[in-house]
Amino acid sequence: MAYEFERTQRIAVLGGGPGGYEAALTAAQLGADVTVIERAGIGGSAVLTDVVPSKTLIATAVASKAVDEAADLGVRFFARGESGRAVRPEVAVNLAAVNKRLLALAQQQSDDMKSSLLAAGVTIIQGDGRLDGQQHGQLRLVASTGTGAKRTDFETVEADTIVVSVGARPRIVKDAEPDGERILTWTQLYQLDDVPERLIVVGSGVTGAEFAAAYQALGSQVTLVSSREHVLPGEDADAATVIERVFTRNGMTVLGKSRMESVRRTGGGKGDGVIVTLTDGRTLEGSHCLLALGSVPNTSGIGLEDAGVQLTESGHIRVNRVARTSLPSVYAAGDCSDFLPLASVASMQGRTAVFHAMGDTVNPTELRNVTSNIFTQPEIATVGWSQKQLEEGLVHGTVQKLELKHNPRAKMLGIAEGFVKLIASTGGTVIGGVVVAPRASELILPIAIAIEHRLTVDQLAEAFSVYPSLSGSITDVARAMHRVD
Repeated sequence: MAYEFERTQRIAVLGGGPGGYEAALTAAQLGADVTVIERAGIGGSAVLTDVVPSKTLIATAVASKAVDEAADLGVRFFARGESGRAVRPEVAVNLAAVNKRLLALAQQQSDDMKSSLLAAGVTIIQGDGRLDGQQHGQLRLVASTGTGAKRTDFETVEADTIVVSVGARPRIVKDAEPDGERILTWTQLYQLDDVPERLIVVGSGVTGAEFAAAYQALGSQVTLVSSREHVLPGEDADAATVIERVFTRNGMTVLGKSRMESVRRTGGGKGDGVIVTLTDGRTLEGSHCLLALGSVPNTSGIGLEDAGVQLTESGHIRVNRVARTSLPSVYAAGDCSDFLPLASVASMQGRTAVFHAMGDTVNPTELRNVTSNIFTQPEIATVGWSQKQLEEGLVHGTVQKLELKHNPRAKMLGIAEGFVKLIASTGGTVIGGVVVAPRASELILPIAIAIEHRLTVDQLAEAFSVYPSLSGSITDVARAMHRVD
C-alpha cells in the first residue's frame, strides 16, 4: 500500500510512449496529480511509427505467405480463365491499402491510450518538453506548445517526481541520408504506395531482419547487407542459423561481412532507384534502400545534464533497477534509458518508477526474466540465460533442444523449421529458453513463467500440454532433461 502524504503528489511525465503511459496511468490510480507532456501522440513512436505499425505489416506478410504456401497442405486457389480452364491466380498485395490500415490501427491504439489517461484524470499537454531545473526545491518542466514548426507558447509544470520517457529515433550516418522516398528509415516505410521491387536492407539486427523477411513475403526481391558474418549476430546461434537458412531458401540475397559506405539516388528528377556502395568497392543496385542502423536516444537538448542527470557516452540515461536516475526525484523509462530497449520493459519501468516514487511495494526489474521476440518468419523468442553464456562459463548447467519437425502438430501445419531449447542449471532449475516457431512470441510464456517462479525441468514436465500442440514440445524437452539423482 502506498504511503500517506500530507498533500497530493505531483508527477510529471515527459513523453507518452509505453513507459510514460504506464507511469502516468499507475500514478493516477495511486492518487497522484499527473501531467503528461507528449509532442506527437500518446503511445509515442512505439505505437505510431514503430512497434504497432511494423508488427501489423508483418502480420499481413505472414498472411500473404500462408496463402502462397497453402498448396503444401493440399489447398489450391484457382479462377476460371476465358477458355474455361482453371488458372491459378497470383497473390497480390495492395501496399497502399496495407499502410492505410496499419496507420489507422496505430492511431486508434494511440487514441484509446489517450482516452484511458483522460478517464483516469491525467492532464495531457501536447508539445515539446524539457527539464528547467528546480525552484524552491521543486522540479520543473517547461512545455512549448502551439502550432507550426516553432512552438512559441510555454507552459510550466512543477512536480515532486519526473519520469522521462522520450524514446529514441533511427540512427542516421553520413553519406546515407534518408529522403523518405527511396532511401528510408523504418519510420518512413508506411508512406509507400507499392511494394519495393528490389529492396536493399542495410543492417541485419532485429529491425533489419524483421523488415527483410516481411518485404520478401510481400513480393520484394530483397538483399540484406550484414556487417557481421551472419544475420542476427546477437541472438542464439542456432536460431540465427535457421533464419538465415530460411531467408536464402526463399530467395533473399544475404551478404555477410559487408559494410555499407554510402547510399545515393540514381536517375533524374525524383530518381528511379538507389546505389549502395560497400566499403570493399562493390555496388548494389535497387529500387529502394532501408537503413536499419540502430537508434539514438532523444535525450539531447531537454535539460537533463544541466539538471544533474547522468548520461552514458551514447546519450542514454543511466538508471538503476527501479528506473531511478542519478537525480533522486527523476526517473527514466524506455529506449532513452540504458536498460533493455523493449516496449514491455519500458512499461514495467514506468510502473516501477511510480511505485518507488510513491512508496508502494517495488519489485526491481530483473532483466534476466524478460522475454523478447523477433518477428521474422519463423519468429525467435528468448528468455533467461543463453547457451553462449553457458559455454562462456557465466553460468553452469545443461542445454536440451528438440526440432519442431518431430512435433506432430508441426507436421500437421506443415512447419519444417524451428525448435524448442531449454537451459537448466546444474540443479535442474529452468534458467533459459529459446523457441523458433510460428507464434514463438506466444509459446515462450510457459518458459518465462518457469524461470520467474524457479521451476525445475521436472515440474515443467508435469504440466499437461494439449496433444497435439506446438507447446507440447516444451514439456517434451523438459522430460528429456529429467535426471536420476
